[in-house]
Amino acid sequence: MALFSLCFARQHGGEFVLRIEDTDAARGTPESEQVILDSLRWLGLDWDEGPDCGGVFGPYRQSERLEIYVKYAEKLIESGHAFHCFCDTERLNEMRAEQVKRGETTRYDGRCMTLAAEEVQEKLAANESHVVRMKVPSTGTCVVKDRLRGDIEIDWSQVDMQVLMKADGYPTYHLAVVVDDHLMEITHIIRGEEWINSAPKHILLFDYFGWEMPELIHMPLLRNPDKSKLSKRKNPTSIRYYERMGFLPEALLNYLGMLGWSMPDGEEKFSLDSMIANFNIERISLGAPVFDIAKLKWLNGRWLREECSDEEFADRIVDWAFSRENLLKIIPLIKERVDVFSEVPSMISFFAEGMPEVQESDFAHKNASPDDVKKVLQFAFWDLEKISEWKRDEINQLFVDLANKLDMKIRDVLAPVFIAISGKPVSPPLFASMEILGPDMVRSRIRHALNVLGGVSKKQTKKLEKEYGAPSSDTTTSS
Repeated sequence: MALFSLCFARQHGGEFVLRIEDTDAARGTPESEQVILDSLRWLGLDWDEGPDCGGVFGPYRQSERLEIYVKYAEKLIESGHAFHCFCDTERLNEMRAEQVKRGETTRYDGRCMTLAAEEVQEKLAANESHVVRMKVPSTGTCVVKDRLRGDIEIDWSQVDMQVLMKADGYPTYHLAVVVDDHLMEITHIIRGEEWINSAPKHILLFDYFGWEMPELIHMPLLRNPDKSKLSKRKNPTSIRYYERMGFLPEALLNYLGMLGWSMPDGEEKFSLDSMIANFNIERISLGAPVFDIAKLKWLNGRWLREECSDEEFADRIVDWAFSRENLLKIIPLIKERVDVFSEVPSMISFFAEGMPEVQESDFAHKNASPDDVKKVLQFAFWDLEKISEWKRDEINQLFVDLANKLDMKIRDVLAPVFIAISGKPVSPPLFASMEILGPDMVRSRIRHALNVLGGVSKKQTKKLEKEYGAPSSDTTTSS
């Protein structure tokens, strides 16, 4: 989406704006924001306005614009387009359960919309927990005008009375994005097709405020080769993973540009500048583009051979894995084990390789059955998904806790992890090595190990989820 937004803006002489939508206080961190900035920069996508470079419509972090959203939420309440809702979670769950039982669309039933003004003021004065919801018509149809798809009709009966301000004082995405798009003078919104069903809420809010609606362009979602939605269950989705694997940013950007769009002459290899010069939004295909790593590798090979001189090839490979900065992180882990330099390459090769060459027999363990090994790796994968700070000590504690949870000795828990991460039963200090490798590569190697072991069936996944504590479905690695 960032690539296509940049190309569209540059082609029309517009501005490409980077906004950090961090209204989820529990998930947003400075580290996660930095990953976004670093990933986009590595790809070569530079923005005209953003949190790090400023602009006339700042600040560009939504967490720094809370007073603005409160003001506009109050305007909606004053104009009768929004209301305070005091329903608690228990009441909402019961309401939804009844709607499901009746075969209805789950949506707020409007109970608090009819509260008398005096009762609302009493509840607010008593500091009762509440949210602010938008009013939505109960009948009729909303027409979503999309640049690529034409008019899309969605019945208002299918649209929920969206929460606009949460009980913690933070706005939801829906209010914040509408207010910011207007105040930042956004003219075109390019986003994924999963947002089509939310478009009526945004259109209604623009109408309530009396603002002009930006033009909507809903892009097709990327798919796995089996046509399922691209997710970290089946393909690494982090830009950092592809950087660590040794892909060129130019090639990855080129490949992303190919997915759902094509050059007028049909050439598959093209630069960002060439894409911008030839960009036409109407050439976007609405078919489900497949993210095929084999095709990406083929394209990356073309870039390496056709664009990199021997000198540049050498510079790139050094910057990728063998720079002085990277070696200085690794040397303290191996220095006490080295007698001659010729021992170093085999000792540190796993820091630079992609997926270690392992086979099922490598994970055989006298103190753990094959199912136990899978359980260890799957639980470790889920735990590593939740880790807040990717540091050696926190990783260490994670595995101590996992061993206690599984009632296993720590060495038996770590045995398959050593092999999954390094391809060997022993390696330089594991947790420090994992810190250097980074979360994306570590999790990808554990996923790879599970696949080598035959994967985890849906039936096994459900059983493990129940034992683990039911993580969200997108963190599973079933196949």
